[in-house]
Amino acid sequence: MRISVLAFPGYQALDVIGPLEVFAEANRQLGRAVYQMEVVSTVPGPLVGLLGVGIVPNRTIADPPIDVDTLLIAGGDKMQTHTITADEKGWILETARGARRYGSICTGTFIMAQTGLLAGKRVTTHWARASELAAKYPDMILDADAIFICDGPVCTSAGVTAGLDLALALVEEDCGRNVALDTARELVLYLKRSGGQSQFSAHLSAQMSSVPAIEAVQGFVADNLKADLSVEALAKRAGMSPRNFSRVFRKESGITPKEFVERARVDAARRLIADDMPLQRVASEAGFGTIANLRRAFSRKLLTTPSVYRDNFGSSDYVTPAT
Repeated sequence: MRISVLAFPGYQALDVIGPLEVFAEANRQLGRAVYQMEVVSTVPGPLVGLLGVGIVPNRTIADPPIDVDTLLIAGGDKMQTHTITADEKGWILETARGARRYGSICTGTFIMAQTGLLAGKRVTTHWARASELAAKYPDMILDADAIFICDGPVCTSAGVTAGLDLALALVEEDCGRNVALDTARELVLYLKRSGGQSQFSAHLSAQMSSVPAIEAVQGFVADNLKADLSVEALAKRAGMSPRNFSRVFRKESGITPKEFVERARVDAARRLIADDMPLQRVASEAGFGTIANLRRAFSRKLLTTPSVYRDNFGSSDYVTPAT
């Protein structure tokens, strides 16, 4: 099975090397080469990426076509603004038509989308570029929180390290769970991460307003999570009626005040859990009051539980209390 990663100048190194390392490790676990890995470039090498480090591609899109099992397009610098040439589009379409599956890593979705191959498909990309992708290509079904998605032959992943998650899923599909699990263990990875990529996004950055009254309320929320953060209380602080406050807040941030408060509390709880604070204290400090409320919020927002989140991101020397 030939795995071809198409890379453009300014590529993100992990988008290229990360998935290929997973397939290479699967070969080692199997004791035979079921995968043949290659890097394809749009220009002759060495191909220089974001790190300033050049790699020599195995071939370029100008070379004669060969059979490919899986085509993945790597993300990188300014992929969301790069307009593909006729040659690039033609190569991607021809290769994808002959491949068993195809897709992208991180912002490589912007490149694949220009070919029309993602129309009507469920896809994901880096959380910070999701709204831009949705605006540019409304014919796709975007899930901005997914780590990776496989919809038929189309496979897309979220930002950077999510390419490793996608590659492991493809190894599991091809070679079975045991091989994928052994591969993950050797590379010190989770076979399947719990939750979505919202676990890793910056603190509510996309929802911050530029309107002074709303921005002041948002700052108050972040600094006073244990306070009364009802719509009525926040509207009074903004000097607005609750109805007008809710309308302006949603227009400015894209979410309701209640949603913003919960996201702020979940965001704070994540940091406290990662610092191994006891869950009851986390619930109190983050403004949830009870562990039950904390669990419900994590289930809604992160699709996981506080305990599982701690297992994944807390200190390795944490010992769960017996009570």
